[in-house]
Amino acid sequence: MHPITRRTTLALGAGAVAAGALPRPSGAAIPRVDLEPPRLPIESGASLRIIRPSRFVEPDEVIFRQNAQRFAELHKIQVRTDFVGWEDIRAQTAVAANTGTGPDVVIGWSDDPHIYADKLIELTDVAEYLGKRYGGWTLLAQKYGKKHGSEAWLGIPFGGGIGPITYRASAVRDAGFQSIPEDHANFLRLCQALKRNNKLVGFALGNAVGDGNAFAQWLLWSHGGTLVDEEGKVAISSPATLNSLEYLKELYQNFVPGTLGWLDPSNNRAYSSQDIFLTSNGVSLYFTLKSDPNTRAIAHDTEHAPMPRGLAAVSPHTATVLNAMLFKHARYPNAAKEFIRFMLEAEQYDPWLTGCIGYWCHPLNAYRESAVWESDRKLAVFREAMNTPYWSGYKGPISAASGAISADYVLVQMYAAVASGQQTPDAAMRDAERRARRHYRG
Repeated sequence: MHPITRRTTLALGAGAVAAGALPRPSGAAIPRVDLEPPRLPIESGASLRIIRPSRFVEPDEVIFRQNAQRFAELHKIQVRTDFVGWEDIRAQTAVAANTGTGPDVVIGWSDDPHIYADKLIELTDVAEYLGKRYGGWTLLAQKYGKKHGSEAWLGIPFGGGIGPITYRASAVRDAGFQSIPEDHANFLRLCQALKRNNKLVGFALGNAVGDGNAFAQWLLWSHGGTLVDEEGKVAISSPATLNSLEYLKELYQNFVPGTLGWLDPSNNRAYSSQDIFLTSNGVSLYFTLKSDPNTRAIAHDTEHAPMPRGLAAVSPHTATVLNAMLFKHARYPNAAKEFIRFMLEAEQYDPWLTGCIGYWCHPLNAYRESAVWESDRKLAVFREAMNTPYWSGYKGPISAASGAISADYVLVQMYAAVASGQQTPDAAMRDAERRARRHYRG
């Protein structure tokens, strides 16, 4: 199932055409080591139910379902795959964890496996095989896959998406800029110049899983702030956090109305309808614009650039990661592990990666060699999405606490409270500190 209110509405029809435009890769171009996979005999009478987030580009679902069907036919078992709304999958995961019933495999978000660590079957055997076979795991795949401080894998990342600056090149030039500035002051000047030209910008300040958390994290990290320190102690009350909140107050004056209520599809719609000319977004927006003859001119004028690095050494962003977990209540754990392994093998994974034009960037290093990354120069910024040195809960360990902070939108709501005028920067920061301490105890 997939709700038509998601970002996928933009891709309906056009996405199917784009999916058929590229031949299905065989996976032969992906370098790999010849290894025997883990011995996981499929249980007699096995069946599987999988849930994962809904598509934002149609080939994500189309090719994923094709691959799942290939697995079902190969092993002669039933495989049911449900696509769940981005804001809904965490609630369904919680129900499965708390009741001990429901889907066998949940392909959830980034640090979700760490919230339910005691309810999961470890996936170390599958992870070690795939890592050795495909040139090792990316930095974020290791961060989100492994239990902190150990070599045990709680989840198997399927890929991750980042939201770099997505902008109309002509509008930026008309505003007097040839590229996206890397510093805060000039980025603010760019947004102000765009507003003077009646070409507004927009970033999500609503409870958006991807866009909302990403924008809030960028504001904090690019000013040198962090939620916690290296040991996981709450460190959000700082001059850096206050500076980021004051900066947002100025930046927000150039936003299109309504961003306080934006969810993940909202900036796609605003950009496609030319209500905004600069935002941050994954490759799904460009994919959809490029696929539709009615918006192809916008795609031609669209460029991507890293988020301004501000005070950071590199552009500070993390990826929204698809992370597969296997619950202990699963009746057929071998079948579930085999499904995960099968989906990440080159014969299945490269067609999915290519069909989505890199929307979910690869978690295994060998897939850097996929032809998709050379197919369009505008995809270059997405190629290393899973090797960014920032993660949810940076600088501390990934844990149940870091996962809960993202799920509760603590940072998003801190910034939204200031943008809306409901709280002063100091009050919003103190409130976020109080909420964070509820999760990070001690």
